[in-house]
This record gives sequence, structure tokens and C-alpha cells, in this order.
Amino acid sequence: MTERKGICCSGNWIVDRVKTVDVWPQEETLANIVDEESGTGGAACNVAIDLSRFAMGLEISGIGLVGKDPDGERIFSDCRAAGIDTRFLLSIEDAPTAYTDVMTVKGSGRRTFFHNRGANALLGPEHYPLDELDCRILTLGYLLLLDGMDHEDPEYGTRAARVLAGCRERGILTVTDVVSEDSDRFSTVVTPALPHIDYLVINEIEAARTTGTEIRSEPELDREALQKAATILLERGVKEAVVVHPPEAAFGLPASGEGIWRQAHRLPDGFIRGSAGAGDAFFSGVVAGIHEGWDLGESLGFANAAAASCLRHPTCSGGVGSAAEIRDLAGSIPLGEG
Repeated sequence: MTERKGICCSGNWIVDRVKTVDVWPQEETLANIVDEESGTGGAACNVAIDLSRFAMGLEISGIGLVGKDPDGERIFSDCRAAGIDTRFLLSIEDAPTAYTDVMTVKGSGRRTFFHNRGANALLGPEHYPLDELDCRILTLGYLLLLDGMDHEDPEYGTRAARVLAGCRERGILTVTDVVSEDSDRFSTVVTPALPHIDYLVINEIEAARTTGTEIRSEPELDREALQKAATILLERGVKEAVVVHPPEAAFGLPASGEGIWRQAHRLPDGFIRGSAGAGDAFFSGVVAGIHEGWDLGESLGFANAAAASCLRHPTCSGGVGSAAEIRDLAGSIPLGEG
């Protein structure tokens, strides 16, 4: 096979219906919807589109399942417009395209998700044509939100772990993300995949639940505990680096070398229009850096700025700029303290 290049984004393909509300209501009370938009979302879709929006000349493809319905057609249409190769993105009749109602509070940008798993629940190893892939990197997200991939595997622990192992056997780098689920499934679903992941990119909630480490005592972030959690994840098998991204800063711990902190940007009042997709934009920034061979510190700084750019729009990717625009943004907005 010729030298590998490009990035294949696999996992969740979703349509998001983003509603901005004036307050987050108590049960049996009312909140007003002040704005609403819809857009494509999910780890695979967001990362593929964000990478395209970076305008770095990357070859981008996708693997996943959507329904034969208008939402599925919208995903294909957005991919075509972004120049994403959809040969391995399949349309099925057995389930609808996955969708999420995203409720974003106007004042804080905090969002809450109500999700229908749809076709994503049926994705399995049989949908990964590993011998046909010529990509340098395969991304997989989100663990804990792909029922067929999270299912137990007698040899690898989970079916996701089987796919990741198959990629690494073929010389494909694996980069993986996790969903912030409120459950005790992290040890049984995430842990078996760790030895087959080259780069793990997650937030502090997911790092805490996977390792059993208390990282945040609201509102304070325990940086020492976060570094400990990253060390545990490397000890459990992650091969190249663990990246953890709380809102305050990003931390990267390579398998060989010292940990690196990069502060997030201090955004002006009124800058944030929604936070749906910001984590995926950060992930995309890290993936771009891996593909281009940047050092970890540069990748973290770019990823922080990419996430900031995403916050300018209520949909998952509408605010994400080109790499040049992201670097300009990074230079124009100060970093937080700490």
C-alpha cells in the first residue's frame, strides 16, 4: 500500500436540533425558546466537517450508518458540500437517522442533550472495511453512545476494541473520544479499548469516571488529580498520548515526556452563542495536529482556539473557521489565568 494519508472519521452521525432557552427550568415549569436552528452533529460528522472547515487540504472520509430519511439525506448533502468521501457511510432502512434535541441556556451557553440513538446503535465491526482504508488516522467516537460497538466481545472486551486493534495492526493511528454519560459503564466499555488507542482525547468528566479519580470539586479543577488520571489512562494502555480538556485549560500527557498545559481563551461577554460541538472542535484540532506532525503543545493551543471559534454559533460546526482564521482568533483573544 502507498503511504497512508488522510483521516477517516467513524462513529456517531446525528442531526442536532438546537434550541436556545432563556433559563433551564425546574420540572413542571416553563422555559421560553428564544432561538432555534438545526444542523448535523455527532462525533464522526462534526470532526469530519470541522477538519474540512480548517481548509488544510486534508483528505477526509467517513464510516457510519444513517437512516433512509430526510435527516440522512441532509448528512450526505453536508458531507458532499464539505468534500468528505462518503463511500463507507451507509444508508439503512432498519432505523432512523440518529437525532438530538440540544437545549442551550442563553446566558451561560450550557447545553443539555436529549438523544435518539437511531441507526448509530446498529454500527458494528462488519461496517469497517479495514483492508480498504488508506487513511493515516481513524477517529472513533463516541464510546458509550454506540450500542453495537460497545457490545461485549469475547476476545477484545468490546467490539470497538476489536475495530481499533484491527486498525493498529494495519498501521492506522487511532484517536478516540467518549461521551459524558451519567453511568457506571466506563470501566466495562472504555477500559477494554484503551490498549488499542494511540491518542485518547476526552474531557475531565470522562477522565474522572474512567479512572475513578475525583478531578473537580465544583467549581474548582484539581489539576494534580487530572494529571494523575491521565497517568492512569496511559498505564491502562493508551499508546501515544492522553489529552484532557476541561473548560479552563487543556492538558496533554505523552507516553514519553512531560505533561503540557495550555490555557483556554478568556472570551468576551456575548461571544458564546452555544457550546454544542465545542468538544468535537477541540478534538478536531488535536487530530489535525497529529496528522500534520505538530508537537503536542502546538496541537493543544490550536485545539483550544478551534473550540473557541465553535462557540460563536449555536450549531456544532457553524462557527468553526479555517486554520488561518483560528490562528488569528488565538492571537486576538487573551488566555485565561492559571
